[in-house]
Amino acid sequence: MEKVEQLRHYYLRHDKKFPHVWCPGCGNGIILGSLIRAIDKIGLSKDEVVLASGIGCAGRMPVYADFNTLHTTHGRALTFATGIKLARPELNLITVMGDGDATGIGGNHFIHAARRNLNLTAIIINNQIYGMTGGQYSPTTPYGAKAATATGGHLEHAFSIADLAVTAGASFVARGTVYHVPHLDKLIEQGIRKNGFAVIEIMAYCHTQFGRRNKMGDAVTMMEKLRDRAVAVKDPGAAGSPGTAVAAGASDTPGAAASAGALDSDSLDTLDGKFAIGVLTDVEKPDYIAEYARLRAASRLNAQNAGNAGK
Repeated sequence: MEKVEQLRHYYLRHDKKFPHVWCPGCGNGIILGSLIRAIDKIGLSKDEVVLASGIGCAGRMPVYADFNTLHTTHGRALTFATGIKLARPELNLITVMGDGDATGIGGNHFIHAARRNLNLTAIIINNQIYGMTGGQYSPTTPYGAKAATATGGHLEHAFSIADLAVTAGASFVARGTVYHVPHLDKLIEQGIRKNGFAVIEIMAYCHTQFGRRNKMGDAVTMMEKLRDRAVAVKDPGAAGSPGTAVAAGASDTPGAAASAGALDSDSLDTLDGKFAIGVLTDVEKPDYIAEYARLRAASRLNAQNAGNAGK
């Protein structure tokens, strides 16, 4: 308990910005705890970390964390983070976004950040709805679910954020939940340590906007449903292929049928389907920031050589 208090007082603006605005029972506080524990485990100083967010419930996280922080415009956290990383590549850039913020209004930025393999960490809190902005459906709202803008049931189909990240070219993609907290700590730590674009999708819940409209119970009940729906996967091999599903009760035994991709292809488009958690993809490839630095150095050398030749 003493260690928890030390982390809280060191990494959070506990005497300035609290109490927080999140609903009682919200999983965002759990995610904030996992984030500061991961940063502490790595040993980064507060001055070495930049935490950026967009708009929404997740967007409040930089307000509470005592790092270099930006609370930016809706869907633009990755654009601000890209600029900072290009200007100050030695800093550790972390973005925290909701599912709508990252893949709805910010979807194009997300796809191209993954394609470029920018050396930063994207934490995406997926509660399958726009929370703070009014309960509208998002790109991850399941088919048939109710939302403020889908009172008769959602007519569109959801996509998997993790699958999108893999397809777009992210070098590290993982998924955790707000129920499996020690596991989530490790995933965030791995993502921050990764050299390349790292995406950690965190399955959460919004009992205020999503749960109430879809009669899914209170915060505890929705967390228990996350527990029951999650299926752990073995980490991918060196080639970075998708992880393999692990049978319930057997921490290292591959499941008989499903890969992570098979689990996610349709199940995230339902209210009760199973989904994979763990490291889904981990590959090594050049990151954009390092390549940009190399190009700048080469250009300067060429310019210098050209100048010397003209003397």
